[in-house]
Amino acid sequence: MPLSSVVVSLPIADRRTSFEFYRDGLGLDAIGEVADDGVPEPLQFALSDGVRLMLVPTGGFGWVIGDREVAGRGRSECVITLRVDSEAGVGELVERAHRAGAEIVTRPGKQPWGYAGVFADPDGHVWMVTSESIPT
Repeated sequence: MPLSSVVVSLPIADRRTSFEFYRDGLGLDAIGEVADDGVPEPLQFALSDGVRLMLVPTGGFGWVIGDREVAGRGRSECVITLRVDSEAGVGELVERAHRAGAEIVTRPGKQPWGYAGVFADPDGHVWMVTSESIPT
């Protein structure tokens, strides 16, 4: 059965902080109607055709995952990877994210499988930026 779309949902502490980080730090365009707080509701960004990022306040995220504990800052259960066209692009995107409030986890550099840099967003979610595909 082919999927029509994929939505990656992440818990967040503050809608405004996350909105500004993903808009300014990663250059993503928000999707949806703007709510009274000036932030789209639900807070979503298009990553590519058929792939969206949805950012959910921790309380609402807890409702979705039931009795499971929402991972705290500094605990990552997944790494989201963004592929760009060049090594320079890796450095530019990691630096842009850093200026917008990201913590650099791994500075951009050569790896055995390509070139990558890693940062954590304001809620501690880990993002890898690479210029080569990661072997599966």
